[in-house]
Amino acid sequence: MENPAVTRFRQYLRIKTVQPKPDYESCTRFLLEQAKEIGLNANVFEYVKGKPIVLLTWEGRNPGLSSVLLNSHTDVVPVFEEKWSCNPFEACKLDNGDIVARGSQDMKCVGASYLEAIRYLKDQDQQPCRTIHLSYVPDEEIGGEDGMKLFVKSNDFKKLNVGFVLDEGIANPNDALRVFYGERTCWWINVTTKGNTGHGSQFIQDTALSKMNRIINKFMEFRASQEQQLAICVNPDGTSYKLGDVTTINLTMLKAGVQHNVIPEEATAGFDIRVSPKVNLAAFKGMIEEFVFSEPDSTIEFVQHNEGAGCTPLDESNVWWVVFRDFCKGRNIAIEPEIFPAATDSRYIRSIGIPALGVSYIKNTPILLHDHDERINENLFLEGLEFYKDLINHLANIQES
Repeated sequence: MENPAVTRFRQYLRIKTVQPKPDYESCTRFLLEQAKEIGLNANVFEYVKGKPIVLLTWEGRNPGLSSVLLNSHTDVVPVFEEKWSCNPFEACKLDNGDIVARGSQDMKCVGASYLEAIRYLKDQDQQPCRTIHLSYVPDEEIGGEDGMKLFVKSNDFKKLNVGFVLDEGIANPNDALRVFYGERTCWWINVTTKGNTGHGSQFIQDTALSKMNRIINKFMEFRASQEQQLAICVNPDGTSYKLGDVTTINLTMLKAGVQHNVIPEEATAGFDIRVSPKVNLAAFKGMIEEFVFSEPDSTIEFVQHNEGAGCTPLDESNVWWVVFRDFCKGRNIAIEPEIFPAATDSRYIRSIGIPALGVSYIKNTPILLHDHDERINENLFLEGLEFYKDLINHLANIQES
């Protein structure tokens, strides 16, 4: 007999909230049904038509205290079905208990765990001191522009009086939970060079591509220096650098030319840059602009230019961190605090000064988010429910304001 929590989790996975056309309507209906079963207040906000934010609320005994927000996104990334061993939206369960489905790691397992944890606590009549909100937001996988970014700016969000947020993490092949307290800043840029043109048989000077080649080399030299830092540097606490501690630059797009025997007069290169929070953004921007402007007739366009969101403090000044850390220590759960190497909706939360930690209870498991045959074992999912039940209960009963 399958555990009912696993059955509900698999139902959630079968809803095709896959980009670029996620079925948010069915997802919203499912979440509202769960809220009704559990006995939670529910609201749906749409700041962009067709992109709902579902907010479920369990009011605490002392609603004057700041609330706890359990955040998750409902959308998932596309799949290459021919690369999967089973239908990625069937939530197949293998003989060993692995549940194979898109979103099983990223991040419907977390959203489902929140629901099941609250279901249990309500069944036990354990009303928390603080109000607990569960937010299910759209479009995180495409930047969250129409989801969390608008939500945190709204009066609806301000009324929640949020004091702390739990959000997503990443699987860990080791026996520990990765805990994310900050993120790198994402910049996407296009660099364009212009130069002399002519016949492809000639030695034409100052061409667009010769200029672009020199610019790319500067970016790649910096990239190599960061890769070296990742290999040799350690943090003040003695831990080795992880990917989030360094800045990555990757050349992701190139465009030039009309035919083989014509030297192009213009070239464009696209770069994906993820800036470590250890870096001064203004100084870094000046450096890459110098790379570009060192070549005449060259320009830079910031396709995406986010400001740094800051990090959640991991010290005694942050009661939320202290309770989280001590909770894990008391249960012999190893944790690995780090900077998230990519981006989550937590950056919008931290940008308005609210502390947030990203953690998914997925350990001893390969990292398969966005990959083929994404999966989580049902026993690990159920183990995670116990983790979230107790953790949420602890966080929501912190007496300090």
